[in-house]
Amino acid sequence: MKTKSLYISSLESSAGSLIVAMGIMELLKGRLGKVAFFRPVINDGKEVDKDIDFMSEHYALGMQYEQMYGYTVNEVESLIAENKYNEVLEHLIEKFKQLESQYDFVLIEGLNQSNFSNTLDFDINLSFAKNLSSPFISILKGKSKGVKEVIDEIHIEAEAIKVAGCQHFATFVNRLGDYEAEELKELQAKEALQTAPVYFLPEVPELDTPTVAEIKKKLGCMHIFGEEKDLRRVVKQSRIAAMKLENFLEYIHDGDLIITPGDRSDIVVGCLSTVFSKNYPNISGILLTGGMLPHKSINKLFAGFSDFSVPILSVDADTYTTAVNVANVPATITAQSVRKIALAMGLFSSNVNIKEIEQRINTESSSSAVTPIMFEYALFERARSNRKKIVLPESNDERILRATEILLRRDVADIILLGVKEEVMHKSATLGLDIAKATIIDPMNSSLMEEYVNAFYEMRKAKGLSLDVARDSMMMKNYFATMMVQQGFADGMVSGAIHTTQETIRPALQIIKTKPGISIVSSLFFMCLDTRVLVYGDCAVNQDPNAEELAQIAISSADTAMMFGIVPKIAMLSYSTGDSGKGEEVEKVRLATKIVKEQRPDLLVEGPIQYDAAIDPDVAKTKLPNSHVAGQATIFIFPDLNTGNNTYKAVQRSSGAVAIGPVLQGLRKPVNDLSRGCLVPDIVNTVAITAIQAQTNDGEKK
Repeated sequence: MKTKSLYISSLESSAGSLIVAMGIMELLKGRLGKVAFFRPVINDGKEVDKDIDFMSEHYALGMQYEQMYGYTVNEVESLIAENKYNEVLEHLIEKFKQLESQYDFVLIEGLNQSNFSNTLDFDINLSFAKNLSSPFISILKGKSKGVKEVIDEIHIEAEAIKVAGCQHFATFVNRLGDYEAEELKELQAKEALQTAPVYFLPEVPELDTPTVAEIKKKLGCMHIFGEEKDLRRVVKQSRIAAMKLENFLEYIHDGDLIITPGDRSDIVVGCLSTVFSKNYPNISGILLTGGMLPHKSINKLFAGFSDFSVPILSVDADTYTTAVNVANVPATITAQSVRKIALAMGLFSSNVNIKEIEQRINTESSSSAVTPIMFEYALFERARSNRKKIVLPESNDERILRATEILLRRDVADIILLGVKEEVMHKSATLGLDIAKATIIDPMNSSLMEEYVNAFYEMRKAKGLSLDVARDSMMMKNYFATMMVQQGFADGMVSGAIHTTQETIRPALQIIKTKPGISIVSSLFFMCLDTRVLVYGDCAVNQDPNAEELAQIAISSADTAMMFGIVPKIAMLSYSTGDSGKGEEVEKVRLATKIVKEQRPDLLVEGPIQYDAAIDPDVAKTKLPNSHVAGQATIFIFPDLNTGNNTYKAVQRSSGAVAIGPVLQGLRKPVNDLSRGCLVPDIVNTVAITAIQAQTNDGEKK
C-alpha cells in the first residue's frame, strides 16, 4: 500500500525533529509535485510557528498558514479538560483529509510532548497519528546518553508505538556523541535493534549554535557594518571586552562574538585587525552596547576596507544585560540559514539510508511534472551516489569558497581548490566558512607541475609548442586544472566565475579534446519551469553554427538530456514552420534537421519549426498536426547565439524559470563554464552536473 502521510514526533525538546522533517521533506519534494506540511498543535497562536514558517518558505509549499496547523496548546488542553477530545480529533481529521485530497503527500510534525502540561497522561502524538492513520517516526534525543540507555529507549518507544496501535515507520536517534553513534551503528549491523529501521545521527554543535543573524533579530540590534551574508556566521561563544586591548587580544577564540561598549574604539579597531591577521583567530562579529555608535573617524576607517566581512551590530542595552540576552538566544534554522541547511542535509544524507525510506514510502509520482526543486534534488542525489573529485581553480573568489562549503557539507562532491593553502584557508576563515575537507593544491609548488608540463609539451609539440610555453601555460590555473582532469587526478573541472568562456574552453580543447564524431564544443541550459524542465542549446558558445555544427549541437544536447532523465524530443528552431518559409537561415535549419535524422535515426526531431509550434499543443495541431515533436518538444535548438542567448534570458526573467548552466558538452571529459555573474547556487548546481557527467563517463568506459 502506498504511504501518503508520515507523522514525526519526539518526547523531549531540542531532539532535532525539524532536521528529520527537513530530510524527509527534501526526499518527498524531490519526487512529488505537491507536498503539504501540517502541525496538529503549535505552541502559541500569537507568534508564527517557526517550523511552519521555515517549511513553507524554504520548500515553497504555497500553503496558507491556517491550513498548516490545527490547534494551539492552550486550545487543545482546554478542550481535553472539557472532555471534548473527540471534537479535537474530528477537527484534525477534517483538516488532514482536506490536505490529503489536495496534495500528493502530507508530512506531519507533532509538537514534542514536553510542551504539554503534566495533566496530559497519554502521548497525544501517538493518539493523533493513530487517528490520522499515519505511519509514525519517533525522534529520540541521544545527547549525553550512553549506548545502553539509548538502546533501552529505542525498545521502550517501539513498544509504546505498538501498544498505541500505530504503524512504526522508523526511529531516529539524534544528537549522539560520536563514540555512541559509531557503537550503535556497529550493534545495529550485527543484530536488528527492532523491526522498524533505526538511524543514528551524531551531534553537530553548529546546528545548536545561534548565528549573528539570530542574535540580531532576537535582541533587535542595528546592523551598522558588514553585508547581509556575513550575518550567517556562527557564534560559538560571546566574550565581553573589559580589559585593555593588549590584554584582551590574548583571550579571543575562533567564532567569538565580541561584546563591548560602543565607545571602546580601541577594542573595535583591535578586533578588526585580528580579522586581517593570520596570527589570531577569526571572530564572528562585534556587538556594541549602550546605544553608542562608533566615532566618525572609526566609521571612516570602516568605509576604507574593500573586503569587510565581519558584521558589526549595535544595541541599546548595557553590556551585562546584552551578554545575558545573547546567552539566552536559541539556535534556530530559518530559510535564510543557508550554511546550517547544507550542514543539516549533509548530516541526514550521510547517516540515513535514503533508498530504504524511499522504498517504505513508495514515492511514485502520479504525474509527469518536474519542478525546479525536484530537478535540483535529483542532481544532488545522483552526485552523492558516486562522489567525484571536481577541481575549482578560482579559489580566490568568495562565491567559489561559499559554494565549496555547501558542496562539502552536502556530500555532493569532493572538492579540489587551486591556490596557496595558507591564503585559501585564511580567506575562508575570514568569511566564517569551514572548508577543511577540501583538498588545496598550489600549482607552483606541486610535484605534479613537471609531469603536466611534459605531458602538455608532448601533446602539442607537433603544433610548434615549446617546452617554455608549455611551462608558462601550466602556471595558469585553468590549464593546470584541465590537465588534472585529463590525467585522472580530478574527474571534472568548473571555472568561469572570474575567467571568460574562452579561457575555460581553450585549455579543454587543447588538452581533453572533443568526443569521437563531435567537432565542436557546445552548451545548453536546463530551463526549470514550474512543472517541467526544458533544454535550450546553444545559448553560450557558438556564435553562428553551420548546418553540420547545428546538427552536432542537437545530437550532443539529446545525449546530455538523456543523461539527466529527460526524454529528447528535438525542435530545430527557425522563423518558419515546415515548408512555409524560404531563405538561407531556414535552409540551414532544414539541412541540420536532415543530418540529425541520418546520423541518429533513434532521435525524434522536427525542423524547421517555430517556438510556439514546438511548445504549444494547440498551435502544433494547426501548424504540424502529424508531428511527434510539435507541441511537446523538450529540447530547443536555436539557429544562432544571438537568438539563443536572448531567448533563454527572456524566458528566465519573464517567467521566473531557474536556468541551470551553461553546461558544456562534446568534450571527452567534463569541463563546465560559469557565468561571471553567477551566484553561489549556480556554482553548486554546476558542480553537481559536472559530477554526474563524470559518472556517465565512467559508465561509457566500462
